[in-house]
Amino acid sequence: MNADFVILDDLDRSIVRALQVAPRASFSHLADTLGASEQTVARRYRRLRAAGVVRVTAVVNTEALGESTWVVRIRCTPNGTAALAQALAKRQDIGWVSIGGGAAEVVCVARSRSAADREDLLLGQLARTAPVLGISAAMTLHQFRAGRPDDWAGLAGALTSRQEEELRSVAGGADGARTPMSPLSPVGDPTQGIEIDDGDEAILRQMVLDGRSSYAQLGACAVMSEGRAARRLHLLLQRGIAVVDVDLSSEALGWKVTAQLWMTTAPADLHACGTALAQLPDVTFAAAVTGPHNLTAVVVCRDHRALYRLVTEQVGAVPGIRTLEVSPRTRVVKQAGAMVARARLAT
Repeated sequence: MNADFVILDDLDRSIVRALQVAPRASFSHLADTLGASEQTVARRYRRLRAAGVVRVTAVVNTEALGESTWVVRIRCTPNGTAALAQALAKRQDIGWVSIGGGAAEVVCVARSRSAADREDLLLGQLARTAPVLGISAAMTLHQFRAGRPDDWAGLAGALTSRQEEELRSVAGGADGARTPMSPLSPVGDPTQGIEIDDGDEAILRQMVLDGRSSYAQLGACAVMSEGRAARRLHLLLQRGIAVVDVDLSSEALGWKVTAQLWMTTAPADLHACGTALAQLPDVTFAAAVTGPHNLTAVVVCRDHRALYRLVTEQVGAVPGIRTLEVSPRTRVVKQAGAMVARARLAT
């Protein structure tokens, strides 16, 4: 079933928003908060996931490992963009792959675990790829909005403030156990990190596939006890090494247009501008970056008219923004963890 043909009602939207707020909350807790039966919530969630509307996943926060995140723009020959985007999307260290620039540009986020891996990608593999005409890589200096599953507020009205408060107070695990919300930045001193062993890698791989995996499932994948798997996941989340995220099919939810904004500001205005952008409900990502544009953002709008209003009335009203480039996404190939095909998330 294509996500374009999924009919969503108020309960479906409430479930999706509840997962944004507490992605690993148990079905029983979701049901209590939403006023529905546990069986109904579980059945609706499985339908939404199978239809490619929502998927809970996890990503590795490279900044917690002492490395940086890079936003990469790759100019290509138009006949090579699709194949290049698909090849990049299959890499575990690449997220948010999209095609824009009139089908002549691929944009992605590189989350390489080491400087050597990043150099091999940017200076080696991409540079040798035939369709590539040029590469521009910007280091992320500061994220104003990102790193949390509820970083898009398009469905904020689907729950009452009390319901959101109840879910945030628990943020429970899929097994009913409390799981900490993933912080935007590591908790404590990032230099005092934990060493990721083979068991942790197995847990992370399973969490990428299904961020609502039970501790029993994680233990089985990592060949360890359920209790140890729970403790390791909690530690990975608390230290900011793993981040639980929620991928959504915005088109299925009624938001048809996505775009990347590239802006410049004076250095003294950068933080204020980024903070102001992060408050806009249609902004899903905002960060200070290196390069000719020192501020970038991703927006999700209902249609091109809403994008125009956002650019002229909201972004344009932010004091300090000097220049703005709007690059609509022709196609989203991968989100944080899920591949995308015809507006449907891969299961």
